[in-house]
Amino acid sequence: MSQNQNNADDPDGESATEAEVADDAPEATGDDTEAQPETVDTETETDEIEPEPEPEATGPRFDEDVMPDDEADLLIPVEDYLGAGVHIGTQQKTQDMERFIHRVRDDGLYVLDVSQTDGRIRTAASFLANYSQEQVLVASSRQYGRFPAQQFADAVGARARTGRFIPGTLTNPDYAGYIEPDVVVVTDPIGDAQAVTEAITVGIPVIAMCDSNNATSNVDLVIPTNNKGRRALAVVYWLLANETLDRRGGDPTYALEDFEAEL
Repeated sequence: MSQNQNNADDPDGESATEAEVADDAPEATGDDTEAQPETVDTETETDEIEPEPEPEATGPRFDEDVMPDDEADLLIPVEDYLGAGVHIGTQQKTQDMERFIHRVRDDGLYVLDVSQTDGRIRTAASFLANYSQEQVLVASSRQYGRFPAQQFADAVGARARTGRFIPGTLTNPDYAGYIEPDVVVVTDPIGDAQAVTEAITVGIPVIAMCDSNNATSNVDLVIPTNNKGRRALAVVYWLLANETLDRRGGDPTYALEDFEAEL
């Protein structure tokens, strides 16, 4: 179902300086002498002066250097990844995430390789499709990750734990909310550290959306993405849901708008 991708969810406006307007009125000199009109050279040739061409209409300008191969086959157009800010990382990077970083911008932000984001979404979907839907758990404590995570769970039939992850959810059989999933998906290994720690403790594989500043030592499958932006998380969860459904033989009918959290 492919079509033609360091967070960016991100354009800066330019402030214009006020132009000084010259005063065309002649100064009062007290002299009654009438000002002589300026002579105009009517023989000046004007045929050689060509009008400047009108600028061509263009759409939003994106920082398009976001992957090594400009012709990569992506799930969605690269402009859609850029418009959502999926590629925008942070100003910090870990050694773990270095392989997913395409370059660093002049402002110090690391740019994630969206072709790897796209490929890892496909890989994660294929992995999740091997599990029973109720054995998949998605956890998200981040504000902008909670809604798309819940939508993902509803779409693929998974279970969701959004907001604070209660300690013992995966490790304490005496806890009323105890569950035993076979795989865990998290929005951010930092914000969802409790879920990751418990998954590792009981030997459950972890799929994590990781930004340029994440450590991935406890993550089994990394999806490199801006994991802080509202639109970036919506795009990644939307694609992951549709690709998972597709690999199960289902009909992915969800639209991106279904996954966007409200401001």
